Amino acid sequence: MALASLPTTTEQDSSKPLIPANCAMAFFLVTGLFLLWGIANNLNDVLIRQFMKSFELQRLQAGLVQSAFYIGYFSFSVPAAMMMQRRGYKFGLVAGLLLYGTGTFLFWPAAYVGSYYLFLLALFVIASGLAFLETGANPLVAQLGDPESAVRRLNFSQAFNPIGAISGVLIGTVFIFSGVELKPAEVASMKLAGTYSVYLHQETMRVVPTYMILGSLVLLWAFLIARARFPAIAGARLADDKEPRGSYRELLRYPHFMLAVLAQFCYVGAQVGTWSYYIQYVQDYTHLPEKIAGYYLTGTLAGFGIGRFASSVLMKRVQAGNLMGIFAVVNVGLVGIGIAFPGWVGLWAIFLTSFFMSLMFPTIFATGIRGLGTNTKSGASLIVMAIIGGAVFTPLIAFVNQATKSMAMAMIVPLVCYLAVGCYAFLGSKLKPRAASVA
Repeated sequence: MALASLPTTTEQDSSKPLIPANCAMAFFLVTGLFLLWGIANNLNDVLIRQFMKSFELQRLQAGLVQSAFYIGYFSFSVPAAMMMQRRGYKFGLVAGLLLYGTGTFLFWPAAYVGSYYLFLLALFVIASGLAFLETGANPLVAQLGDPESAVRRLNFSQAFNPIGAISGVLIGTVFIFSGVELKPAEVASMKLAGTYSVYLHQETMRVVPTYMILGSLVLLWAFLIARARFPAIAGARLADDKEPRGSYRELLRYPHFMLAVLAQFCYVGAQVGTWSYYIQYVQDYTHLPEKIAGYYLTGTLAGFGIGRFASSVLMKRVQAGNLMGIFAVVNVGLVGIGIAFPGWVGLWAIFLTSFFMSLMFPTIFATGIRGLGTNTKSGASLIVMAIIGGAVFTPLIAFVNQATKSMAMAMIVPLVCYLAVGCYAFLGSKLKPRAASVA
């Protein structure tokens, strides 16, 4: 059976449930993955600040945390799609969870030997597993029910991603941040006393318990999915040799899809870059302690979660692409305020951007794979690969910060990204496919 195409509108048949009863268990387990990868993604925002302290890194060097992470996404998205074509969704999701868990357990040897580069390898392995999860979970959720409710269903599942994100930042703020921020004179004194290296090692080891517990939870979820029975729906399993296979080359016929990849690249760059350096923005312009700045980051992620649920409701009345375009324009204005008025005004302006960015990833994803038919899985893997934007734009923000000596000016990077998302929402998402060429 060929994969079901997504609808071109957000109108739904109210007589059909959002989640059919025979899909409920699979939907629960797959939706849990959105929470799990939210934890991993946003623990990185804490790690950047922590590694700047424990390894004495500059912001550009610390930005390699996101580069290593999102290169893992980029490298394994297509292999993940190919594996799921042969072995099915369940196999791919379990494989992704096993990679995820392996990466978390690598944090212990990395901390023990005090190697920043081993930490980067561990993050690469974690992200490689997440590439499997996102490549499989997003299109699977879209198909666990009536095609007309696919965008709403995906937004609903994605709403649990910020719950994971909030949990990740809050856990990191409470259990990884020590709250000890030494002044230069104190550092010099500890170096003279020979205790500074001990302090740095203790700060490095603080990441271990959090990641050991996370890894155990991930492996438990892998066991639950391996034992669960998935419904026999279109696309739930891709190993049927009688089913026509999609082609990456055929995707060139769909301009709305190609622009969705670009829009996702820009959106993820804006999201990851903003959250990665929000703590730095807060500290630079308000001089709050790292723990308080971490709580502000937690708060903006809570706004992100509220936005996910709110946008799911708003989509009953407003076409998804138009709503995303309006939100993108609002964010351009908010980031502009953050650039022009660094300080408490800018802090709150950047804080609010999370609410309005909340619907962008699932909406770009769902509108991008709409109408791809048997090319849906190939298309899904390329949209997941666009997450590499997080690896590109995060160090770019740090570079602009170093060049201008201003974290506020560095926010010009996400501002441009939101402009690109707005163009896709109002124009690119509405383009029609080109006719197939005749051999």
